[in-house]
Amino acid sequence: MADSTTPQAARLLVDCLAEQGCDRIFTVPGESFLPVLDALVDRPQIDVMTCRQEGGVAFMACADGAMTGRPGVAFVTRGPGATNASIGVHVAHQDSQPMILFIGDVARDMRDREGFQEIDFPAFFSPICKWAARIDSADRIPEYIARAYSTAISGRPGPVVLALPEDMLYDATDALPRAQVARPAQAPCPDAMQTMMSLIDDAAAPLAIIGGAGWNAKAREYFQLFAEKLGLPVATAFRRQDAIAPSSPVYAGNMGYGPNPKLVERVKAADLLLVVGARLGEATTDGYTVPPLVDKDRKLIHVYPDPEELGRVYPADLAICASVDEFAESAALWAGEDPLTFDAGAQANREWQDWATAHPSDTYPLDLAACVQFMRDTYPADTVICNGAGNYAGWWHRYWRYAGYPSQLAPTCGAMGYGVPAAVAAAKRLPERTIVAIAGDGDFLMNGQELASAAQAGCNLIVIVIDNSGYGTIRMHQEREFPERVSATQLANPDFAAFADSFGAWSATADTTQSFKDALVEAQGRTGLRLIHAKIDMEQLAASGATVSGLRAKA
Repeated sequence: MADSTTPQAARLLVDCLAEQGCDRIFTVPGESFLPVLDALVDRPQIDVMTCRQEGGVAFMACADGAMTGRPGVAFVTRGPGATNASIGVHVAHQDSQPMILFIGDVARDMRDREGFQEIDFPAFFSPICKWAARIDSADRIPEYIARAYSTAISGRPGPVVLALPEDMLYDATDALPRAQVARPAQAPCPDAMQTMMSLIDDAAAPLAIIGGAGWNAKAREYFQLFAEKLGLPVATAFRRQDAIAPSSPVYAGNMGYGPNPKLVERVKAADLLLVVGARLGEATTDGYTVPPLVDKDRKLIHVYPDPEELGRVYPADLAICASVDEFAESAALWAGEDPLTFDAGAQANREWQDWATAHPSDTYPLDLAACVQFMRDTYPADTVICNGAGNYAGWWHRYWRYAGYPSQLAPTCGAMGYGVPAAVAAAKRLPERTIVAIAGDGDFLMNGQELASAAQAGCNLIVIVIDNSGYGTIRMHQEREFPERVSATQLANPDFAAFADSFGAWSATADTTQSFKDALVEAQGRTGLRLIHAKIDMEQLAASGATVSGLRAKA
């Protein structure tokens, strides 16, 4: 039973969250929303995850939304708390993931005086979210919460930001929660589907690029069925590699940074592209060149749940506005029982298999390709891999098989520091799965403090820190543009294993391939928080084979 001393508005807010199905929030507590924290005491079914920095809070909420399809929920305080959290809002926006950020705001009678930590939050967040607003009336809390959920999950999913004036949270109200909202299921137009099938039948070299807004297990199952019926080669958009099972005989690999050169050529040569759920953003298309923006010899079918995206960058010959899972189910039916099939799917899959199979090398003491291959052979197929940004991720993108769904939590917008918070969220949401955070040394120290959150919550996860004592991605570009003129990319690092020890974690340090393999096996046999500090040579820059000396030679 609720404590009668809890302010009514705050209690209503928490009741509305519970009605919408919220079972977890991530927060760094602030005095500007103390009544909400008090109301949560009487809602034990909502798990409160206490974090150490608001960037970690927002990343966790973003990852939680990616796993559930319902908004991940974050609470932070005004000013520094909100600006710290803005990175997670930006990731949720560019990654098309549902999320709601609540910000404790200044009291209503203090507004527009540049009071303590005051920011105009609707103005600040509007460019990087779907909707940003302030709840000034306690009676309208149910309306705003329901609209926030509806906005976050509808069309192209994304983040919503709501500011909560601290005095409003103390107001009296008789308002009641609204019923749980559901994502509208928009089916594709039958005429459009018929046109699509005709275009595919007329194509000589079709190819699909999938994964993105609203993708889920249903979309994965039915689109895979559709593609396999046709023998249609399927590539995944950047960091959407779990959009199709890697065991599918038509999987052609992933687009983005460091793709298989044969896949790049296959995309360029395609006379028909079927793009489902992907925005065809800069990373997936290598700066809007693969495929080129306009190509008179190529037709584009673009399927997306939001009409504002269709035709926005790439002109589509056939634009289909539909939920991607509804489209996939319909497409599987339209493919028929005995469709005309293409040989290209199997050919593209063989090319990917060759590209994605690591070959042992003694070039470096710790060969990451061999280590990822060993990890793939040793760890469960449905292991969830969480990473931020950096060249280190390329080895997993190339050699790992993202067999489960979801099994890849990685920011398509390239934000550093995402991996550890995402792994904490995954450990809470998917406790039956093996959770692994992969982080570079520079990447890890942007949110490594969230090991404290993981330890406090009793999370069961493994962290692998790839340490080359530098910002490897920037160093790679630096060596290409300005050879042998190293500036600002070298790092003096702590003992990451000792850092993990301070949180009560098991840890190991590896500087050879064999010691890394041994550490992987021992970590797998343990529970709780575990960290492997892997030391590699800066020369080993990328999974594509790029090296410092090689870049200098090319330059």
